[in-house]
Amino acid sequence: KAGNRFLQLNVDAVSDEVRNWIQTKGLPEHSPGWAKLTRSAPFSNLDAPVSERTRKVQGDETLLFGSMMCKGFNFPPSLTALWSAIVGKEGWSCFFALDDETPIGTGAMYVSGSYAWLGGGTTVPEFRNRGVQKALIQARTDYGIAQGVLTFVVETEVPSAGKLNISYDNLRKMGFQHAYNRKNFKL
Repeated sequence: KAGNRFLQLNVDAVSDEVRNWIQTKGLPEHSPGWAKLTRSAPFSNLDAPVSERTRKVQGDETLLFGSMMCKGFNFPPSLTALWSAIVGKEGWSCFFALDDETPIGTGAMYVSGSYAWLGGGTTVPEFRNRGVQKALIQARTDYGIAQGVLTFVVETEVPSAGKLNISYDNLRKMGFQHAYNRKNFKL
């Protein structure tokens, strides 16, 4: 109910009418936008070995999941309840990456039919650069394949020249292919 609002779309796929509407309204582009990536199942052996352990989030860990996601993405704590609410909901599967038994990263997956969306993949800052995201990608795709998922989709920030994009690079290493970019226009 508060905060910024954005229109996100693939400008290469919209009509001239939509492009003209954006220009007429003077909607400014905001941030680099989102790269959409896809991967089809079944997977062959992945090039990136996974060493970190993962497990599904339990029903009594909903607030921990939501707060870790907010911390990892630097979201305001007020969004904890929103992210906590997806744990255990129909179609949703939520995962932790672990350091021994302590959760250090989050990942979510929504399945509908033979399609799955991966999101919420983050690592709390003090545990980054240890392979956590790759482990969470692997856990979600393995779980999805076991449920009959044939196509996985995910988005991450569009790569920018000269700027490191670990999320995009990890997804590519895990076999995801770049499909298109979505731009953000501030409303």
